[in-house]
Amino acid sequence: MKPITFTQHVHALVRQVPAGRVTTYRDIAYALGTGACRAVGQAMRRSPGMPDVPCHRVISSDGTIGGFFGETEGQGIQVKIAMLEAEGVMVEDCKVVGFERKRHAF
Repeated sequence: MKPITFTQHVHALVRQVPAGRVTTYRDIAYALGTGACRAVGQAMRRSPGMPDVPCHRVISSDGTIGGFFGETEGQGIQVKIAMLEAEGVMVEDCKVVGFERKRHAF
């Protein structure tokens, strides 16, 4: 049996974030017992995407949108914002409104 990779651990945590909530790269890293936030971001880049891994629910620790499939601006970010808003997470100026209330805790 193959060991579970770091990326698989990250994706498993992201699957726990319910619709209408968000988490951060840092929250995921800490839940995994590491401070490797950038490694979490790289794992998210390798995400198979919806519906398997709701990667649009992962944002930066300051409440801003962060990236989406390796993009930090443009069409990809607009898609991420639209997906969040469809779940009831409002975004203004690329920042989640009421971030702390919407934040999922592991």
